[in-house]
Amino acid sequence: MSQQTQNLMKKISLAKVILNMGVGKSGEPIEIGKKTLVQITGKKPNARNAKKSQRDWGVRKGEPIGIAVTIRGNDATELLKKLLVVKDNQIAEKAFDNEGNLSFGIKEHIDIPGIKYDPKIGILGLEVSISLARPGFNIKFNKSKAKVGKNHRITKNDAIKFLTEEFGVKVV
Repeated sequence: MSQQTQNLMKKISLAKVILNMGVGKSGEPIEIGKKTLVQITGKKPNARNAKKSQRDWGVRKGEPIGIAVTIRGNDATELLKKLLVVKDNQIAEKAFDNEGNLSFGIKEHIDIPGIKYDPKIGILGLEVSISLARPGFNIKFNKSKAKVGKNHRITKNDAIKFLTEEFGVKVV
């Protein structure tokens, strides 16, 4: 019994990758953004509506001003590997939150491997949010609400360790 067994319930996995693009206007920019996200992910994005009216910006409440797509499973792992290449497998430590999630931005979508420049689309930026989970995290979403215990939550250091081991990420 010299070999120590690892608790399977403590194993961290990639829950989802969310790509978000805020374009600020409805109409043509939303359609261009949708084409871009479909090109990157192969999935259909959803429009995100304005929560408030902003008269100075010409935005009305309920008007679509952004788009997002959520990727889960093996597709999320493959996509994350591509997105990390854009950042040279380096992520700032301040990109991680205390719950084990992280976010970073990509200034030009054409930096993603496999994406070519299209003059009709131009160059767009996007935000990437990554959510990590452990087995048993689904109790948060049950009809009878329950909380994940303090010892079972993912910390910032756990998230850094997971990304370093699984994806070869260097935290700067």
